[in-house]
Order: sequence, then C-alpha cells, then structure tokens
Amino acid sequence: MKDHKEKSEISRREAMKILAAGSAAGVLGLFGTPEARAEMKTTPSWAAGLPVVRIKSVKTIATAPEGSNLIIVRVDTTEPGLYGLGCATFTQRATAVISAINDYLNDFCAGKDVDNIEDMWQSAYVSSYWRNGPVLNNALCGIDEALWDIKGKRANMPVYQLLGGKCRIAVDCYAHASGPTPEILAERVKQFMDQGFRHVRIQLGGYGGVGTVEKKPDYIEAGFGRQEDMYMDQRVYLKRVPEIFEYVRKTCGEDVELLHDIHERVEPLDAINMIKQLEQYRPYFIEDPFSPENMKWFRNLRAATTVPIAMGELFNNINEFRDYMVDQLFDYIRVHISQIGGITPAMKIARLGEWFNVKTAWHGPGDVSPVGHAANAHIDLAVWNFGIQESHFWNEKAQAVFPGCQTYKNGYMYINEAPGLGVDINEKEAAKYPIGTKSNWTLRKGDGTIIRP
Repeated sequence: MKDHKEKSEISRREAMKILAAGSAAGVLGLFGTPEARAEMKTTPSWAAGLPVVRIKSVKTIATAPEGSNLIIVRVDTTEPGLYGLGCATFTQRATAVISAINDYLNDFCAGKDVDNIEDMWQSAYVSSYWRNGPVLNNALCGIDEALWDIKGKRANMPVYQLLGGKCRIAVDCYAHASGPTPEILAERVKQFMDQGFRHVRIQLGGYGGVGTVEKKPDYIEAGFGRQEDMYMDQRVYLKRVPEIFEYVRKTCGEDVELLHDIHERVEPLDAINMIKQLEQYRPYFIEDPFSPENMKWFRNLRAATTVPIAMGELFNNINEFRDYMVDQLFDYIRVHISQIGGITPAMKIARLGEWFNVKTAWHGPGDVSPVGHAANAHIDLAVWNFGIQESHFWNEKAQAVFPGCQTYKNGYMYINEAPGLGVDINEKEAAKYPIGTKSNWTLRKGDGTIIRP
C-alpha cells in the first residue's frame, strides 16, 4: 500500500509539472511550436512497439528419429537467444530442400526484418522467378513457420493467439487403423475407440491394399522393375473396401466415424463406383479419390454421391484447387502445409474455405515433423471451419529430439502452450539419427505399369 501511495504522489507531481509547463509555454507563446509539442508528447509503452530484430542466419537441421527424413529450419536473429523453428520436410527429396535453404535462402533472408512475414513470403516465393514446386515451397515453409515462431516468442503468446485466438478447446483428431484382415482391423478400431477417438481411418494393409495380396505379380516373374517395387491389385482392392466398411460397421457400431484414403490409386470411374457403394456405411470422408491430373472428375463424383470428400495432399499451389473449393466440389481441404509454403498461405486457404463450407483436414503423417504438427494445430485452433486433424504418435526418440511435442487425450490433440509454436529441437539428439536419400514410392500393376499415387 505504501509503494502504491508513493507512486500515486509521484504521478500527481509529474502531472502538475506538465500542466505548469504547458501554462508557462502558453504565456510565452511557445506552446504552439512543433518543437514544444514534440518535447511534451510521450508515447505510451503499448504504442511504442518492439525494436527491430533482423534475421542473422538461416540453416537446416536434418534428422530421422523414426526413419522418415525430417527437415527443420532454424532462423537465428540479431537478438541474442531468439530463434525460430519451422518444418521444411519433403521426405522423398530431403537433400534438395536442404540445398535450397543453405545455398540460396540463407543469403536471401539475412538482414531482413523478422516481423515482416508477408513481405518475406511474397518476395521469397518469386525470387526464383518460376513459381515454386514442392522443393522450394517446403524451403519457404521452414522460414515462414520459423518467423511465426519468432513472432509468438516476441509477443509472449502461442501462435494461435496471433491468428485470432481459440475457436475450440483442443484439436479433434482421427487415428489410423490398419490390419491384414477385417477381423484384426476391427480390433484396432475398437482399441482407438477405447482411447477416446471418435474418428478412425480404416485401411486393409497399406494404401490400396498393398501387402495383402499373396499373388506374385507378373512383372516380377519377367524381371521387370525392381524387386522392392510395390504391387497393387486394383480389382481386389475395389472389392475389399466395401467389405471392410461393412464388417467394421457391424463390429464397432454406428458411433465411430470411419474414414478411408484411396490415395489416387484407381481409375476415376472405379473410384466413383466404389464411393457410391460406401454411402450406406456413412463415411466421415473419403480421401483423395483422384490424382491431380483428374480434377475435372469431381463434378461427376459430386453428382453421383453424397459421401463427403477430402482432397488433396499433392497440391502445391492454390491455383490448382481454388476454383474447386469455390465450386464446393469437395468438403475438406487436405493440403500438406509445408508443401504449399507454410502458415501464411494455409491461413488464406482456410479463410477461403470458410466462405464456401470447405473445412480443413491438414495432412499430418509421420513425415511431418513435430514442428509441422504444431503449426497444423495452431491453425486448427484458430480457424472456425476446422474439420478434423490427422494424428501421429511420436516415439521416445522423436520426443527426445523435439521437446514440446503435442500430446493426446480422449481423441484430442493438445499443444504445448509456450510462446511461439511451442516445440524446440535438441540438435545433439537430432544428430544421432542421420537422414537417408532412398525413397521408394514406386507402385505397379501386375503387368508392371506405374500407378500414380
């Protein structure tokens, strides 16, 4: 109380001095001069803003604690101890992203104001002249997310607060259930339901039923392709998906929402016919029915069925899908956020979707780093038209590399509420798990023809 009274007395005395000075200045005819007004004016602390902080350097940190290549961008600043992290993970071409950042974007970013995120995004996006593909978009995303991380730390707020604050208590997620048989698959669905998950994606084997067909493909017998190339029997897959939906519905009941990912692995007409068969089992959504080369088939699909559709983790640029969102030809936008350039464009995509009843369902597998999952979650919390989030459960190695990983309870993802994105990296631990350059996404029909994922 004594301190408060003393401060009040000081404030009164200062106010009286200011009034007296103003009165005297008025008498002397000095009060109206620009110099006097500038001297008298005090800027309140909330209006003064933060001092300019500039980018000192940009570098990549590569690690693979769970086997998938993860690329993190670290942006260091001129303020000692202040840095930001972003996800630039393009697992299949990781070293190309590393080169883009270390050899090009480090020099491009050095000396720029960390606060001007939009300007940085726009300038980096066109700095290579040709518009970005997945390599440069991932590189740009790493910088973009790191700058949002820095901005949150400077404001002493989680990033979602800078995006508008929370719209929900936590991030509702779906889990992945897979198995070699419908019986094992249903048991795994029940296990996730027991953990509180309300949404479960179901697959028999790998995408497209890979690994569940015992028949040896003809191309292997003929010595065509490589022994490790994956084989898919499209006809068997199309027959089995309705069967697993029927079995899981009968076994697990109507309370769980079921999802499925076609992963663009069948012909458009076949996808449409299969989705029509699934309508009776009330899917929450069917994901990626068509490859990006077959986008015009969405009008036929929308006319044929009321099953909700999610699309599309292979998109790079909003011009590939903007009109399809506006025309409401799918229900969930499912981009890989680092693939389209980070939080800055993802927020624009989410806002576009709000006006056309398209919800978000960001891509979130194990080849999105914990930093990237945090970015997904901060947007999920802040946008009104959030739909659902793909979940991933990090092993102990990954959690040691990335302190502050998200956690799960009752089917919800909870983020670290620390300022910024809330996830850090232990570079010493990260170095224990070097990345590789091998990636096999080669999928073939029985005769050896490539199937586009």
